[in-house]
Amino acid sequence: MSAPPTPSSSRPTVTEREARQVAEAAREQDWRKPSFAKELFLGRFRLDLIHPHPLPAEEDVQRGEEFLAKLRDFCETKIDGAVIERDARIPDDVITGLKELGAFGMKIDTKYGGLGLTQVYYNKALALVGSANPAIGALLSAHQSIGVPQPLKMFGTQEQKDTFLPRCARTDISAFLLTEPDVGSDPARLATTAVRDGDDYVLDGVKLWTTNGVVADLLVVMARVPKSEGGKGGITAFVVEAASEGITVENRNAFMGLRGLENGVTRFHRVRVPAAHRIGPEGAGLKIALTTLNTGRLSLPAMCVGAGKWCLKIAREWSAVREQWGKPVALHEAVGSKISFIAATTFALEAVLDLSSQMADEDRNDIRIEAALAKLYGSEMACLMADELVQIRGGRGFETAASLEARGERAVPAEQLLRDLRINRIFEGSTEIMHLLIAREAVDAHLSVAGDLIDPDKSLSDKARAGAQAGVFYAKWLPKLVAGPGQLPRSYADFHPSGHPDLSAHLRHVERAARKLARSTFYAMSRWQGRMETKQGFLGRVVDIGAELFAMSAACVRAEHLRAKGDHGREAYQLADAFCRQSRIRVEELFGRLWNNTDDLDRKVVKGVLGGAYEWLEQGVVDPSGDGPWIAEATPGASTKENVRRAIG
Repeated sequence: MSAPPTPSSSRPTVTEREARQVAEAAREQDWRKPSFAKELFLGRFRLDLIHPHPLPAEEDVQRGEEFLAKLRDFCETKIDGAVIERDARIPDDVITGLKELGAFGMKIDTKYGGLGLTQVYYNKALALVGSANPAIGALLSAHQSIGVPQPLKMFGTQEQKDTFLPRCARTDISAFLLTEPDVGSDPARLATTAVRDGDDYVLDGVKLWTTNGVVADLLVVMARVPKSEGGKGGITAFVVEAASEGITVENRNAFMGLRGLENGVTRFHRVRVPAAHRIGPEGAGLKIALTTLNTGRLSLPAMCVGAGKWCLKIAREWSAVREQWGKPVALHEAVGSKISFIAATTFALEAVLDLSSQMADEDRNDIRIEAALAKLYGSEMACLMADELVQIRGGRGFETAASLEARGERAVPAEQLLRDLRINRIFEGSTEIMHLLIAREAVDAHLSVAGDLIDPDKSLSDKARAGAQAGVFYAKWLPKLVAGPGQLPRSYADFHPSGHPDLSAHLRHVERAARKLARSTFYAMSRWQGRMETKQGFLGRVVDIGAELFAMSAACVRAEHLRAKGDHGREAYQLADAFCRQSRIRVEELFGRLWNNTDDLDRKVVKGVLGGAYEWLEQGVVDPSGDGPWIAEATPGASTKENVRRAIG
């Protein structure tokens, strides 16, 4: 065996433009299938793509319901969330029990020993187990949504599937390793290297926030392969045995929530990985990661839906027995409005999740934007619902469940839920990154026809061709944004059955708002052109409006679906009506803030803060922070720390 190649100790120097180019190259460039959300951002309300509500096959329902019944029994009899919160660890016997139940193979095909559940039932299972303890939901989600099973399912060779999927289905835990101490959502600066050496690659580097990494048996690792005569190089994905020589789990991280999360720091020092364990070709790693996340992101809103259901249950039970000024607090308008928000929003989140999941199962639509919107909207709204529950509970909401139990009251972990949910606004793409990611997809049609017009590197002839293309596109597109079905009083009449609230009015609003949103986006591109990408405040509001419109559409479609099959239809219509009315108020505010905001002033203040102009404002306090660098050193080399990895079972 040859001597291992020497790793580079220098971190790649990447310009802003180069970083964008890396991200752009990893995007799915084509739209081979229709997308409801993409059309929505273009001002086209394609209700036909989501209505009638798609339905699962009967055998999928039966298999899913049978597993949910077993999982519910396990959650109720084997999981003690209070113990996990107290000990900051999921007991080994719970993890072993979940393996025996098949929970680690929910999304793995039956021919590899998995359960073969649909996305719909996988999400229902995550909502259920996440309500027992969110750290368990994160364990199962990280293993199956972004860990080894999903990228192998989509990009692995048959040999890789035969080798690893049976292990992932029953015995092994997997983790996904992309982030580094100085690299988050900007993978162009990835420093971990994988150098080809014969039939192996040699990995060197440090990975941070490795969810499941402390207990994992298998890892998906993203590393940079240098260019060579035999390969194109670039960010590449590998399946790595966690027990390989040279891998050290240097720390198990602790967080404000998800106290049972097995998340750590993993160092690779001259770790040999067979070339046969590379997923896809060299340079395809980032594309694999992003494609995996297209449906993988649905796991987070699944657990947010579970959180909303629990918030509603506790709010209902508590607000009926707690009296203030002679009547239950629920009957006071200030509290009642919060309960209404929780109920309506939970209904809408479940509608978004089930619709997106069923579309993922059918594979007739491209749901990359829908899944991203579900993740963004679900994580934001769940935090608001949990915060409102804490407020409804008052002092008891701020008190821990253990303290409540110690003094003889019901141990309601409301404050824990608020802490546990907070990470969802950061996990798998922070809200800010999701805004930019979705905005990029939302303006894709514009960039496809007019992108060269605003690209400073393009020649005059390129710009001329782009101008001609843009002229043809906008001549056809812009007139369609003037009028539509939303202006006709009888449009979408199916959504106003006798004796039910009028949801057709909300769908007409969505159609009108979609055209208004598209007009606003076009005006902004005309106004700012190449500077559009710097207007992150504007783009974020565009995406938030789109998220509300998608949620309204899903809520109405779900309500009509439930009414048609005689399943709480009247109540579903009431909840959908309440949600849409609440959502329309938020949309109106967001439209106003597209043009009436403090973005320019905020930039000036930020420059002042960074330049030290307001340091006088910081006087009068002490800083309890410890010493040390803001970002830990991650120079490649042998570990000097104890390996804290632990195997389960």
